[in-house]
Amino acid sequence: MSLTSLPLVEISGAPRERGRQYGEQTRELIERALAYYAEAFAHSSGLTWEQVTQRAGRWVAPSRAFAPELVEEMEGIAEGAGLSFLDILALNARGEIIYDSTFGSMEPDGCTSFALLPEASGDGHVYAGQNWDWRNGVADTVMVLRVVQPGRPTVIMHVEAGQVGRQGANSAGIALNANGLGGRFDDSVGVPQTLVRRRVLDSDNLNAALEALTKSRAHIASNALVTHRDGFAIDLETTPGAVGWMYPADGLLVHGNHYQAFMPPQLAATYRPGSADSLYRVPRAEAGLRAVRHASGRDEARKLIRAAMSDHLGHPESLCTHPDEGQPAVKRWATLLSSCVDLTTGDYLIAAGTPCDHEYERVPWNLYDGDTL
Repeated sequence: MSLTSLPLVEISGAPRERGRQYGEQTRELIERALAYYAEAFAHSSGLTWEQVTQRAGRWVAPSRAFAPELVEEMEGIAEGAGLSFLDILALNARGEIIYDSTFGSMEPDGCTSFALLPEASGDGHVYAGQNWDWRNGVADTVMVLRVVQPGRPTVIMHVEAGQVGRQGANSAGIALNANGLGGRFDDSVGVPQTLVRRRVLDSDNLNAALEALTKSRAHIASNALVTHRDGFAIDLETTPGAVGWMYPADGLLVHGNHYQAFMPPQLAATYRPGSADSLYRVPRAEAGLRAVRHASGRDEARKLIRAAMSDHLGHPESLCTHPDEGQPAVKRWATLLSSCVDLTTGDYLIAAGTPCDHEYERVPWNLYDGDTL
């Protein structure tokens, strides 16, 4: 199945079997991802992919201690794709690798996330979504994954091939949108973000979802915007140390790639935003999304959300990001996709690329179909 140019993959069963299905169906996509990151890390650090995967082994123990079932799922992906487990772990820990001082330096993810509660949506629905900005070179590895796992909520996510978690929503009516934050803390080894985010999406209630963020010790700082279909949203700026939080104002919450709720004391003296464009993406998204409260119905609300997320102030490094032709191909950024999940109806909408020139399309699965709980 595909959504315009975006592959759709469904897996089910026990962890290793799910992983095996995943790897078998996406072998070519995963190989593309490995080829891109081999080039990207060689460009930024001079390391070979073999050296990267050897060093990525430091995340095996914390991953297994935190989520053994997801490590088993990654092992299944490796088996299904005919690759090594460390290849798959490196794809899932690529954010941690980027920040690790032994690997050199690559810029963090750039994303703009939002939540619209009934009082701000015009049609009375609850919406959650984001523009996912990352390296344009991985655009042909992006996919939508549906995970059917008996005893836990069914999850729909958009991920890079080989990853077990990133952004998405589940059949319990919980959505997660995430943003990189940046900043180095200490040398201790924590849990990769893909596992923390999947644990959020595997949660069958709001408290469990928030505990996945507040009680885990992640390796890097990351922002998590959690939205519930009952009309609640909270943003958590999680770090290896303290956690900050903020709530919607008049039913609207937007977050980018800089600290907005608090400043971690470890960074306070020297902090500088890793993504300068985040400083204008956030207010531009807020301004555009405020118009949604005046929508006369569902179709107009979704049209206004797309218009807001298509803003081009600062182009090409804008809310709707386009590749900068002045940069080397391996370093060019783009909005890989824009998502808009209607938690009221269960519609999962994706613009498969920059939202200014891609319409939101509904994936063929409704969030609330086939709930396994």
